[in-house]
Amino acid sequence: MTKSVHQLHKEAMVVDTHCDTPLRLADEHADLGVRGTEGHNDFVRMKEGGVDVSFYAIYTSGKLTPDESTRRALQLIALTRDAIDANPDKVGFASTVRQARELKAHGRGAIMFGMENGSPIQNDMALLHEFYRLGIRYITLSHAYNNQICDSCAPKEKTWHGLSPFGKKVVAEMNQLGIMVDCSHISDESFYDCLKYSKAPFVATHSCCRALSNHPRNMTDKMIKDLAHAGGVIQINFYPAFISKEYADQFWDLADIYEDTQKAYWKSDKKGKKEVAAFRLAEKNILKIKRPTVKDLVDHIDHVVDLVGADHVGLGSDFDGIETTPVGLEDISKMENITKELVARGYTETDVKNILGENLLRVLTRVEDLAYTF
Repeated sequence: MTKSVHQLHKEAMVVDTHCDTPLRLADEHADLGVRGTEGHNDFVRMKEGGVDVSFYAIYTSGKLTPDESTRRALQLIALTRDAIDANPDKVGFASTVRQARELKAHGRGAIMFGMENGSPIQNDMALLHEFYRLGIRYITLSHAYNNQICDSCAPKEKTWHGLSPFGKKVVAEMNQLGIMVDCSHISDESFYDCLKYSKAPFVATHSCCRALSNHPRNMTDKMIKDLAHAGGVIQINFYPAFISKEYADQFWDLADIYEDTQKAYWKSDKKGKKEVAAFRLAEKNILKIKRPTVKDLVDHIDHVVDLVGADHVGLGSDFDGIETTPVGLEDISKMENITKELVARGYTETDVKNILGENLLRVLTRVEDLAYTF
């Protein structure tokens, strides 16, 4: 390869399919137009990292009532659109692949929307249509709880043992509209129902390989092969607990404490002495654990490539939704380190560009093209 790593990274369409940055707009009142010192993502660091498309996740907790989840989703969309509109020199909103490519051509980043947890559509197809009009281009069908669409991978007790009757209709309508089905977070049975009922290719926007780290959020080798056979792609998650079993074994006991103290810290507007002290201690304890590195992350990419080739894998960081990150990927500004590692492992220029973003854009283009054909 004659091109430098930096040149190759700059030429590529670099796509990150999952960032929880809207939560920071709502909970931390973050200013994405300046280079932040907290969190993992803002418009300045996005540019530094050479990321051309960042899918902002409109996440709602499964603990919310249906009306609360719909209101929360609308709030996150509105806050994000306000942030985009306040920074027209840095980013623009995109709802199609064409618009995303045009923004890159003009030196601006593209912000696209995915919905994490389908609860906000309630049991109403009209709400699904409205969220499509607001720019939602994938829906992670469930999150940590079973919902009206399907079962989550998290609870031991399942409600539907796959997609619900309504969920099957939702998948069909998503195909019709041109919204990607996202199988991250859903149960294995729900995944195979998506294979059965989705007529369009679908994706896992932020998952890893179960063979390398045995967690139900990760995908088995068979699932990865079946997803690829259906034309889909797995976007590798940066969450250390999904990348490394050794890390996960030490992490999970500390995770709930971190989350609880972080919420109290935000609620105090980062000023309460007790809240600050508790959060910093929880943060310190987590940071003591030896983190996996960018090399360990690329091991997951290698594993997918060994199974199905380089056309069915990409990047879905989970930035701003995870407590810590792999070494070498401390925030979105470090994304070129993945390109560096891929080149060092002998990946071709075409394969690198596909992994960085073209694989995902191919699937989204196909979903766009198939809309209104079923």
